[in-house]
Amino acid sequence: MGLEVQEELKAAFGPRALLSRPEKEVYRYDAILVGEAPLAVVLPESRAEVQALVRLARRHGVPLVPRGAGSGLSGGAVPLGEAIVVAFTRMARLEVDPKARTAWAEPGVTTAQVTEAARPHGLFYPPDPASLRTSTLGGNLGENAGGPLCFKYGVTGDYVLELEWVDGEGKVWRLGREAYDLPGLLIGSEGTLGLVTGARLRLLPLPRHRATLMAVFPEVEALAEAVSRAIALGAVPAKLEFMDQSAVNAVEDYLGMGLPRNRALLLAETDGDDRELVEEELSLVERTALELGAEVRRARDEKEAEALWRARRSVSPALGRLRPKRVNEDIAVPRSALPQVVGEIAALGQAHGLLVVQFGHIGDGNLHPNILYDPRFEPEERVWELAHEIARVALRHGGVLSGEHGIGVMKRAFMAEALDPATLDFLRRTKAALDPGGVLNPGKVLP
Repeated sequence: MGLEVQEELKAAFGPRALLSRPEKEVYRYDAILVGEAPLAVVLPESRAEVQALVRLARRHGVPLVPRGAGSGLSGGAVPLGEAIVVAFTRMARLEVDPKARTAWAEPGVTTAQVTEAARPHGLFYPPDPASLRTSTLGGNLGENAGGPLCFKYGVTGDYVLELEWVDGEGKVWRLGREAYDLPGLLIGSEGTLGLVTGARLRLLPLPRHRATLMAVFPEVEALAEAVSRAIALGAVPAKLEFMDQSAVNAVEDYLGMGLPRNRALLLAETDGDDRELVEEELSLVERTALELGAEVRRARDEKEAEALWRARRSVSPALGRLRPKRVNEDIAVPRSALPQVVGEIAALGQAHGLLVVQFGHIGDGNLHPNILYDPRFEPEERVWELAHEIARVALRHGGVLSGEHGIGVMKRAFMAEALDPATLDFLRRTKAALDPGGVLNPGKVLP
């Protein structure tokens, strides 16, 4: 079967069907996990080519694994067996309509390109994952990605007005979100229900004013309490991000920018068109931080603010210097539970004898506890046991397994505890209805 499929791919796609082992190897990976070598990798350039690929795969019973830039963190784009990886990086058409304040983008467009194209018209695209310079819209849609701006502005799905995709039978759909919100069903489904070929996105006017502060806390629990109190008072910052002591130390070792060591860091930014309201909102965060023993410093200008945000964006590369491997958890919990949750996770790391570093979009309750380890000295079984315990912390406090990184392979087994049997049965029926041949990213999401 493999040889016959490869011959058909070569005839249909020519050099855009990667068949030899060396050129396929990179497509086994995402940013964390490694899968099996794919049967082939195809780089389609049009919706019609995606349709043809789905029909070919269904005819031969070969799975399709959609992939963007490979920056995922849960194994959603990793091939699990004999499969064809569909790499969407060549589908990168982007058109901005400044009068309608929308953009039409294909899945290979990077996140940053949308805002860069909108900026000359005084507009921007709010979803801003840390990987925005490399991550693509297709991957963002598959995971319903967020970013530092998600607390005030929302996540990827909040900006989709219309979605185009190819279903498991090779049929194209292009639907808005009226009545039955089928695009909403596809967003966050990690390519298991359809292959996205384009989206119409909502753009917003650029805010005229911004204000930024850094608050330094002796421990992360006090930081989390300050966030809960500020939000209860009505603060809705554009960005509200945190780094625990280990994250701060790692970034300081990496950048040497003068960050206070052994302290937890909160970064807050407010924005809007009324300067007084922007300052007033930031003052709410400042007040609660001071009440809980923090030292607060406001950025004097854009340059200083950008330096502070550089520290937050540098967490992931900085952590890569501490241990050779890591598991990046992605839980989301109610904001009222934040102090308890960060404390419990820190205690779990100590109990398991593993380095756990916490950071994330704390305003949205979306935490990224990273388990760092060296497989030569620390068994991976213990790492995954700890990851499962962290997931249980989220569930115990009324949270969910993923805020934006998806379920993929990494948390697939945890879903049996997160959802009841009736819900899982309904999700499996939905999958079967939209992908009757079972060729779209099988082995992901559902246990």
